[in-house]
Amino acid sequence: MRNFILGFLLATTALTGSYFAFVHWGGDMAQEIAEKVRYHCPMHPTYISDKPGNCPICGMKLVPIEPVPSPDQHVEHQTAKSTSSPDQALSGKAHVPGYVPVRIPAERIQSMGITVAEATRTSLDQSFRTYGRVTYDETKLHHVHTRFEGYIEDLYVNYTGQFVRKGQPLFSVYSPELFATQNEYLLALRAREQQTIGINPGSRIDLVRAARERLALWGIGEKELNELERTRKPTRALVITSPATGFVTAKTAVYGLEVKPADNLYDIIDLSTVWVLADIYEVNLPFIRPNQSATVTTDFKPGRTWRGRVAFIDPTLDPATRTVKARLEIANPDGELKPEMYTHVVIGGSRGTGIAVPDSAVIATGERNIVFVAKGDGVFEPREVVLGVQVRNLYEIKSGVSEGEQVVTGANFLLDSESKLKAAVSAGTGEHRHGS
Repeated sequence: MRNFILGFLLATTALTGSYFAFVHWGGDMAQEIAEKVRYHCPMHPTYISDKPGNCPICGMKLVPIEPVPSPDQHVEHQTAKSTSSPDQALSGKAHVPGYVPVRIPAERIQSMGITVAEATRTSLDQSFRTYGRVTYDETKLHHVHTRFEGYIEDLYVNYTGQFVRKGQPLFSVYSPELFATQNEYLLALRAREQQTIGINPGSRIDLVRAARERLALWGIGEKELNELERTRKPTRALVITSPATGFVTAKTAVYGLEVKPADNLYDIIDLSTVWVLADIYEVNLPFIRPNQSATVTTDFKPGRTWRGRVAFIDPTLDPATRTVKARLEIANPDGELKPEMYTHVVIGGSRGTGIAVPDSAVIATGERNIVFVAKGDGVFEPREVVLGVQVRNLYEIKSGVSEGEQVVTGANFLLDSESKLKAAVSAGTGEHRHGS
């Protein structure tokens, strides 16, 4: 019996010693395994190795992975520094699916080339550049027709491109019908003069006025009618004059041509004002509006600037170029801007003020837009942001970042890889182990 009791005590002592040895040494081994440094490739975050070296995929030097803090460590750390914003960001819940905040040592921040910039409220005024094409002012295009049938006898403007002034003779036309109407007018004048004074004027048919109105409807001016009344001789050929000052851009009139009212004999364009049709891309549409100022320059005359305004914005978009045509009205008193010239156009725009960050701070993943916010103490927190308009090299931030926060503008892709890797490791998925 005594031997049994002695054996029981010895066994109990051995088990107790083994338990304490396991707790002491096993805990240290578990902690050592947990704290063992592993390495990954910044460009290929799914490649993980237990040894330093180079990535077999791209040859880039492997960098150590910081151990993911356990939940107990998170609680302990947060309790010790409950007022620390960086630690709260590091231990808090991730704002972006698949990403977690990361802490980078100060020496690595410099070697990785991480730079930051402040999210500031700024003016969203923008002057954007585009290209345009000069065309004539459609409101200053004049077609020359006759209002009667006839035959061209004399041609005074006989080539395309000739400059003419308003009232300058273009051609003369003989019309048998017009000649007969002039004789009718002269006969009516003679008959009125030979009428007796005793007849009541209200009972007469005013043939003179009827013939005169008929000639006026055919385009005979007051000057020609007065001359006809003075000389009492019909004009064989009527001279047709230019309705405007400008350049002849089209001409079908030739000597002896039979003309009809439907025939367009000349096109005359006044180029003292021209239109510039500017291509406006969709991204710049918020910055353009009617009556906005614009400047135009050309390659053929460097240093010369023409100023105008936005007169009209096309309501439809060209599906081939994905642009909208904006019509600019430009004064052209010297005629230096010629139709079909290409121009450089600068148009100013405004959207008020807003919070903006450099465009280099934004990482577009395809599903969302992400920026990394520097929380201090080497902690960088990923944020999903809603973008507004792009102004020069800035993005307007609708939501996700507050004014005054520091956002990462350099080495974002390294932080992106680090954050996604730590998120995968902490979730226990997406990890590929290599090495021994």
